[in-house]
Amino acid sequence: MQKELGIVGGGVMAEAIISRLLAVGLYQAEAVVVSDPVVARRDFLHQNYGVTVTDNNQEVVEAASIVLAVKPQALRSAVSDLNVAADKLIVSILAGVSLYQLEGFFPQQSIIRTMPNTPATVGAGMTAIAGNERVTDAQYALVSKIFQAVGKVVRVAESQLDAVTGLSGSGPAYVALMVEALADGGVAAGLPRSMAQELALQTVLGTAQLLDQQQLHPAICKDRVTSPGGTTIAGIRELEKGGFRSTIIEAVMAAANRSQELNQS
Repeated sequence: MQKELGIVGGGVMAEAIISRLLAVGLYQAEAVVVSDPVVARRDFLHQNYGVTVTDNNQEVVEAASIVLAVKPQALRSAVSDLNVAADKLIVSILAGVSLYQLEGFFPQQSIIRTMPNTPATVGAGMTAIAGNERVTDAQYALVSKIFQAVGKVVRVAESQLDAVTGLSGSGPAYVALMVEALADGGVAAGLPRSMAQELALQTVLGTAQLLDQQQLHPAICKDRVTSPGGTTIAGIRELEKGGFRSTIIEAVMAAANRSQELNQS
C-alpha cells in the first residue's frame, strides 16, 4: 500500500513534524515512511512514533508526498539516483537550497521550499513556504496543513525567503540572547539566578502571547507599561542609548544577507 507521506532524513526537524502530524491526526503512523542511514535513529523513530522506517530513500519517494529533511550538503547523495514520478509533490526544509537547485534534481515535479524555525519542535514554529510554477492550490493547502501542525504558516515569494531566514529563522537565537541578558540584569540587580531566569522567560513568553492574542502593535504594548518619569522609561532610555532597535534591525539584515550569499554559493 502506498504511503501518504515520505520523509528523507530523520533528524530533529523531521521528528518535530512527525510528532505533531500524528498528534493532530493529520496522518496515521502507518501512512508515514521515514528514511535515515543511522540504525539507532530509525529504531528510535519507529519505537516512539510507530512510523515505517528504512535506509532506502527510493522507498520513501514512492509516497504520495515527499519531504526532504537531510542536511543541504547531503542532498545530492540522497536523491541523485532516485526514480521519482512526475506527479509527486516535493517539499524541502533545506536551508539555502533554491527552487532552481531543487528543480535540477526534480525537473518535472511540483516543489515547495519551506523555511521553518526551531520552535516548531514544540508546536510553536513559524514556517514560510514558496513553490515553483507547477504547484497547485491543493498542494499549497496540503503543505500549509502539514506545517500548521508545528505552528503558523505564511506563503511568500521565494525572493523573500532570505529575509524570512534573517527574521524568523535566526530570530529564536536573538530572543534567547535577550532572555539571557534579562536574566543577567536581574542577577546584577540582586536576584538569584534561577529566579531571574524564570522571570525573564515568562516575561518574554507572556508579552508574545499578549501581542498575539490581543493583536496589539508593539508600540501600544510598550506605551501601556511606560508611565511618565517611571522605571520603564528609564530602562528604555538606556536601551536607546545602546542602539537596541537599530542593532536588532542590523542583525536581521546581516543574517538575511548571509542567507543570500549561501544561496548563491
